Amino acid sequence: MLLSLLAVAVVSAAVLYVLYHWLIPAAVQNCSWLALLWHDVILQRVLNIMTGSSRPQRMLKAVQKNATKGDPKSVISAIDYYCRHKEWAMNVGDDKGLILDSVLTEVNPSTALELGTYCGYSSVRIARLLSPDSKLITIEFNPAFAAIARQIIAYAGLQDKVILVEGASGDLIPKMKERFGIKSFDFVFLDHWKDRYVPDTKLLEDCGLLKKGTVLLADNVICPGAPEYLKYVRNNPRYESRYYPSNLEYTKVEDGLEKSVFLE
Repeated sequence: MLLSLLAVAVVSAAVLYVLYHWLIPAAVQNCSWLALLWHDVILQRVLNIMTGSSRPQRMLKAVQKNATKGDPKSVISAIDYYCRHKEWAMNVGDDKGLILDSVLTEVNPSTALELGTYCGYSSVRIARLLSPDSKLITIEFNPAFAAIARQIIAYAGLQDKVILVEGASGDLIPKMKERFGIKSFDFVFLDHWKDRYVPDTKLLEDCGLLKKGTVLLADNVICPGAPEYLKYVRNNPRYESRYYPSNLEYTKVEDGLEKSVFLE
């Protein structure tokens, strides 16, 4: 009887191993809704229960274990490796990150705004490329995410270049000029709730925080998708837009970035 139970346990473990490491990952690579369901709902909850920690906490541990303190590039590499080989997370990622790097280098902003800090991956990616006198203001609604992001940004040695503000973007955008002395932004990276892309873009316009030549770069416009935002910037004479095709972070699922230049 004991041997039978042991055999069942071994077979069950083998099946779960194959599902976890081979069949399910292969299946989700090319299916957007299945990829998000598996990585962002099922697997994340299972790992939270098994480890007694959150995904952001596990990412922080990976950085502390594998990255060199004060080296932004190693922090980025540690997160990319962890998310590609251990546990998926919705950072902009390594593939789309190269597009972000290219656009940011082209703009060379003095003032940059990020909507949606999450764990600080893109904050590190942006801040490391800013000139010495430039600043990045990044907004995060979730206090738990913000707490992890602060530690990752500090681990990268970029805490003096990044101002992390907790709260709702809709509440904070109108306070930017008064609170931070910002006249306008040269670059805005949108990577928060997709249904906030249009309202926050309009709010930036209304508050006079966009000037001629300001570049907006929006992530995940295909997966999970931001169709209203694409409709808004592509049919608006105040913007000149270009789509950069790529893949959803750490998968083969189609995704991309939308670059929109404010013309007036």
